[in-house]
Amino acid sequence: MTCHKIFLVISLILAVSLVNAVEFSVVDNTGDSAGGRRFRNEIGGIGYATQSLRAATDFTWRVFQQTNSPSDRRNPPMISMVMENGNGVAASSGDRIRFNAGYLAGVSGDVRREFTGVVYHEVVHSLQWDGAGQAPRGLIEGIADYVRLKAGYVPSYWVAPGRGDRWDQGYDVTMRFLDYCSDFRSGFVAELNKKMRSGYSERFFVELLGKDVNQLWREYKANYGQ
Repeated sequence: MTCHKIFLVISLILAVSLVNAVEFSVVDNTGDSAGGRRFRNEIGGIGYATQSLRAATDFTWRVFQQTNSPSDRRNPPMISMVMENGNGVAASSGDRIRFNAGYLAGVSGDVRREFTGVVYHEVVHSLQWDGAGQAPRGLIEGIADYVRLKAGYVPSYWVAPGRGDRWDQGYDVTMRFLDYCSDFRSGFVAELNKKMRSGYSERFFVELLGKDVNQLWREYKANYGQ
């Protein structure tokens, strides 16, 4: 009995260490810019940003159904974010996120909510599989927005369901399509992500949903009268 308890304790320690294996770093290079002031005063600065990186990581693992299967994860040793006065909104390169504080300066309404939603999207890029670089970029971006959707950080500027020209158009268009596909198979996005660990093929949609992706797209559009 004692040996069994020791084994259980060791297993729990290992599980916790795996969950907390990722470290997080945030650097604020915004100076006294308008966006930098909003980042510190309205959002919560480095402390809140670090908290958001950690929360987004845990949530993404849950969406990908990897909380109890760390061997299936893309598990970077560190996810870092630099707040800067740049262009656009945010971008990920490897496991480094560059967030443009200038974007925050122009956000109306709840700027903390918008900041958090963008962080969730960018964190997904550090944790998702990309088919060894073969998956369509639009699909990769759509999965990132899908996680943001499930986290509840839905911005007003996202398109309505049924909109878009192609299933792999990316971002909110592809996200809406993936959400539609998920109605036919629970955990669809998690399984799709898992399949993309070492490569990519459109036949993944057939294997998971029994239909070609282009047929699914036509049915999706018809479902919303498009």
